Amino acid sequence: MLKIEIFEDDVKIATRTMPGKDGKPPRTIYEQDAYAYLSGRFPTLMKLQLEEGQPPHVAGDYTVHSSSFIVNNFGGLELKRFGQMIQPLELEI
Repeated sequence: MLKIEIFEDDVKIATRTMPGKDGKPPRTIYEQDAYAYLSGRFPTLMKLQLEEGQPPHVAGDYTVHSSSFIVNNFGGLELKRFGQMIQPLELEI
């Protein structure tokens, strides 16, 4: 199971604006820093995309929600490009 951690000092939203192309309006992206425990000694910084108006996730441990995965045209499993969700990681007792 993939562990994602949000630290107390990362409970904030960063915004950036992507310029519009071909006459399309600019797009604002809302992100929050988090850390994914992949392989290796230290977690890797990642960006969680948030919806406009969505509050930042609180500090804690999370995992990727099952609704964030799709099966691609070749039958392989992959993460959605947009609309990824995380859920609190429940500790095993």
